[in-house]
Amino acid sequence: MTKSLNNNLHKAKAGKNDEFYTQLDDIAKELRYYKDHFKDKVVFCNCDDPRISNFFHYFSHYFKELGLKKLITTCYKNINPDLFSQHLEEKAVYIEYNGEMIDNIPDYARGHVKYLQGDGDFRSKECVELLKQVDIVVTNPPFSLFREYVAQLIEYDKKFLIIGSMNAITYKEIFKFIKQNKIWLGMNAPKDFLQPDNEVKTFGNINWFTNLENRKRNEELILYKTYYGNEADYPTYDNYNAIEVSKIANIPMDYKGNMGVPITFIDKYNPEQFELIGMGEDNGTGYSGGIWLGGSKSCIYNGKAAFKRLFIKHKKYEN
Repeated sequence: MTKSLNNNLHKAKAGKNDEFYTQLDDIAKELRYYKDHFKDKVVFCNCDDPRISNFFHYFSHYFKELGLKKLITTCYKNINPDLFSQHLEEKAVYIEYNGEMIDNIPDYARGHVKYLQGDGDFRSKECVELLKQVDIVVTNPPFSLFREYVAQLIEYDKKFLIIGSMNAITYKEIFKFIKQNKIWLGMNAPKDFLQPDNEVKTFGNINWFTNLENRKRNEELILYKTYYGNEADYPTYDNYNAIEVSKIANIPMDYKGNMGVPITFIDKYNPEQFELIGMGEDNGTGYSGGIWLGGSKSCIYNGKAAFKRLFIKHKKYEN
């Protein structure tokens, strides 16, 4: 089942199909953990048409409750430069919303929605100028441009809460920021997304990514397994000095050296409890946080290849 769900994501990336709309319930489910972060802040949803976006719907309705200063949303539209004239509904729009309401309904219909000069690409000059004005970015960015999107947020030192594939953890550009504690996982894992044709697509490997503090980030992982006396359960890799820990629940509490764990460990990662050493490197480029495994594409133990691994060690044994 998980394999078929992940195949949906792979197909989306291969076809550059990034039109997956986030459900309102998933937005509300995650945002409830961050309400204290939004008081007097300008929020930017830069992949969202305010006329249909559930991100705009959420923030406009809870504008006063969150104490927002302003809400800005922009959307991307693929503009055909060969057309002298293009239908207005096909042009990129934006809105700067300040909390105006009519009968408890957000008022964005009275001249507030405006047209962008360009196509609304988050990398365009006019969208970057808007980005400079805001405090927090919240959206579901294009899966295929996740590396560039996160790099831009880091470059402009913005707080953010965004949706992305868990596979992004293995991207060298993203892992670098995780290791530097500039990005971590949110609280939930949304699964169902709406496409423009109203078909619902289900994915099995999606999560929220953020640099806003949340309670899960500070929770200590309770361990009960021991290495000493059970060494046979923890083989040492043939191509790296670390032990294999195939399940997060099996992380031994008493091992002082390096341990290889599944990438899903990031969901339990507490930087006060563990040191994140690096990730298996399979091409020898030596990027920050990467570990050269001697030409292998994965960690090898007992002649068997493990899946992609993160390498960690206990913080309590540092001294």
